[in-house]
Amino acid sequence: MSHDLESVAATLVADGKGILAADETVPTLTKRFDTLGIPSTERSRRTYREMLFTAPGAAEFISGVIMQDETIRQKSSDGTPLAEVLSKQDILPGIKVDIGAKPLAGSPGETVTEGLDGLRDRLSEYHGMGARFAKWRAVIHITDALPSVVCVSANAHALARYAALCQDEGIVPIVEPEVLMDGDHDADRCYAVTEWVLKTVFEQLYDQRVALEGMVLKPNMVISGKKAKQRAGVDEVAEKTVRVLKARVPAAVPGIAFLSGGQSDEEATAHLDAINKIPGPPWRITFSYGRALQAAPQKAWSGKTENVAAAQRAFAHRARMNGLAALGQWKADLEKKAA
Repeated sequence: MSHDLESVAATLVADGKGILAADETVPTLTKRFDTLGIPSTERSRRTYREMLFTAPGAAEFISGVIMQDETIRQKSSDGTPLAEVLSKQDILPGIKVDIGAKPLAGSPGETVTEGLDGLRDRLSEYHGMGARFAKWRAVIHITDALPSVVCVSANAHALARYAALCQDEGIVPIVEPEVLMDGDHDADRCYAVTEWVLKTVFEQLYDQRVALEGMVLKPNMVISGKKAKQRAGVDEVAEKTVRVLKARVPAAVPGIAFLSGGQSDEEATAHLDAINKIPGPPWRITFSYGRALQAAPQKAWSGKTENVAAAQRAFAHRARMNGLAALGQWKADLEKKAA
């Protein structure tokens, strides 16, 4: 494995920094824009992302940005490619390379993530555009009967094949097996499924000769389902999450960057902080948040030019709060002071 992959992986999980997931597909971002009355056009989406990428003060807490295909091909208002806009601030440009979760044959209610066909050529092209890391998301549903062995093994296999291709092309893979928080399951059920998924993913990564030192894991936290009657508290989430990671994630992995998975802004920050207050884990533990970093600036902006500065402040604040949480130094009253 090249030293470059190791150094990029280490940079992504640098102390007090995390990753902005700005890789929503056009339909997903359009849906979010619709709720705020923002017209979704190629230009408005570019304006929005440029606003985030250039927010004063945010680069201090953001190590990398995951873009999607439309964004990495766009230029800023002054004609600079957006990937270059990030690089100039010492933020690593990244790219989402899967083409989404599709119905899994023979397993009703489950999905497998597709996008391996032609991936090597796409990775080579993205590397030429400046991408230094990539992301692939597998989606695992929990019910009383799910997930199935078929679903867990198919998704773990695809994640490992993607990761091996990335490393071949000089790109650090972010490996994202997301156990969804939809449903009414408790945290213990989430723990059991997460443990199984992580075990299977790392077996596949080993079989496919992925160098663990040159990847980043993007897992879910061990959390109760959204509809659970009693939801696990912050400390319980932190304890169970660290326990499952210690049981199943090799120490060779340089860092873990959690997904927010539908948690509220402050909930995602509080959980990350509590996890980082537990001593002992061998990896750096940080964030790779989408909604939990973007909901506040999106609302503040609402598509209006006069709101750009306020939206950038909202984004920089969320980045800073999560940067502190990644060091175990966040306090709830910091949120109130900002408000």
